[in-house]
Amino acid sequence: MPALELFNQKKEKVGTINLSDAVFGTEVNRALVHQVIKAQLADRRQGTAKTKTKSEVRGGGRKPFKQKGTGNARQGSTRSPLMVGGGQNFGPQPRSYAERTPKEMVRGALRSALSDRVKAARVIVLDKLAFAAPKTAEAQKVLKETFKLENALIVAVADQNTELSVRNLKGVRLLKTEGLNVYDIVKYDWLVMTQDAVKAIETRLGTEN
Repeated sequence: MPALELFNQKKEKVGTINLSDAVFGTEVNRALVHQVIKAQLADRRQGTAKTKTKSEVRGGGRKPFKQKGTGNARQGSTRSPLMVGGGQNFGPQPRSYAERTPKEMVRGALRSALSDRVKAARVIVLDKLAFAAPKTAEAQKVLKETFKLENALIVAVADQNTELSVRNLKGVRLLKTEGLNVYDIVKYDWLVMTQDAVKAIETRLGTEN
């Protein structure tokens, strides 16, 4: 069972926390992590690229030139893809890039990503993360100056003051536990979690669920 030091916002050690083996101590399946990230990024694509086909281009009610005697191949419409200003053959059409990913695959990839961060010693657990008022300067002091974090994902059961304090910090992203995803875990160098967030993640990703 992985055990990590528990810090307060002043970077003072206030105890230790035992992490669940089923969530933070699993074998890392890199192929699964890659597959889930690929599907996650594919879901973000808009798929709105479109070109007009021959039937959608305006005009084309007359032949561009007479049938015979010009030496050119015969043409029946100015909307033909062979004509300048005509329609597009096999151009992009609106489509969905979404990939179906079973829920258990996503859960398994989350366990792998979290376990990889623990094995790499890139996880910091705080007893809490809270600010009396929405002050970016206070969040800057805690994260950038005290903990020296330039690139970090924060997972917390956060209130509005914390969300507003963190959201403008460069290189830092705050997620609630229900928004935790594989791509962001892998994207950021450090994973910072509050004690409450750890328990919520273990409840969500535990093998008994």
